[in-house]
Amino acid sequence: MFLASAFFAVFAHAAPYPEKPVRLICPFPPGGAADMVSRLLAEKMTGSLGRQVIVDNRTGAGGNIGVELTAKATPDGYTIVLASSSNFSFAPSLGAKLPYDPRRDFSPIALAVMVPNLLTANMTVPARNIGELIQLAKASPGKVTFASPGTGTTSHIIGELFAHSAGIKLLHVPFSGGGPASVALLGGHVQLLFGSVSTSLPNIRAGKLRGLGVTSAKRSDAAPDIPTIAESGLPGFELVQWFGVAAGSAVSKPIVNRLNADVVKATAAPDVRERLLRQGLDAAPANSPQQFESYIADEVKRLTRFFKESGLKLE
Repeated sequence: MFLASAFFAVFAHAAPYPEKPVRLICPFPPGGAADMVSRLLAEKMTGSLGRQVIVDNRTGAGGNIGVELTAKATPDGYTIVLASSSNFSFAPSLGAKLPYDPRRDFSPIALAVMVPNLLTANMTVPARNIGELIQLAKASPGKVTFASPGTGTTSHIIGELFAHSAGIKLLHVPFSGGGPASVALLGGHVQLLFGSVSTSLPNIRAGKLRGLGVTSAKRSDAAPDIPTIAESGLPGFELVQWFGVAAGSAVSKPIVNRLNADVVKATAAPDVRERLLRQGLDAAPANSPQQFESYIADEVKRLTRFFKESGLKLE
């Protein structure tokens, strides 16, 4: 009788997840791409989970504050975080001192959104494709310039990785943001920029800039006519900013799998894909927690090797 009572007591407490609202921590300020992605996911996941998913912007220290908060939260699946390439792959690859360990402290749930960059050239640059650009740079080492929104930004790292992969030398010209970098490119003060798809396309379509290649493994949904850098002479080249969802490492596998299904369902929704497309973002293909974990590990390994071989310092 005692054993039966104990069994039913345990069963009664093992209520199905979720029983209450889920907090999705966005480690970046309102108004940016990370915030937009967080709110799109929260909106769709609220419907599929049957409980409200609340976006909680916890900003500071380049996203580290919000990420650390998630690592230290009770591992019950009610606190999850918008994981990003900045915090889960770029920073670890650089050997940055972090208040968390991306591999030890987290359970990757799902890769959600890819943010490819688009290599654009001023119209005066005598190169109409990646192959011609590489030849131009080899003929004038260190004289072809590329702008970025600042040292250490994704745009800067992509430019350095491109040069390293192509065996060329480019001159990096940092600016104080994407706006000034774009103005300098349009004005002919610099020759190249790895900019966002959404801001680059209008100038390409207006004939003010030339689109040479996107940095993702596949062509961008927003710019299907522009080839990838990988298919244009640098096989295997890929570097994008990305967003996904992660939970604390001790969160149970059934909860992680449940959340994975909800994230994948959200990014597959036609209205979500359309809203992302308008911003130059691509929904990630369906993926499992294990696939997302492998994706992060592979990127960290690849970027760690790149930083070591190139000697690039971002202080």
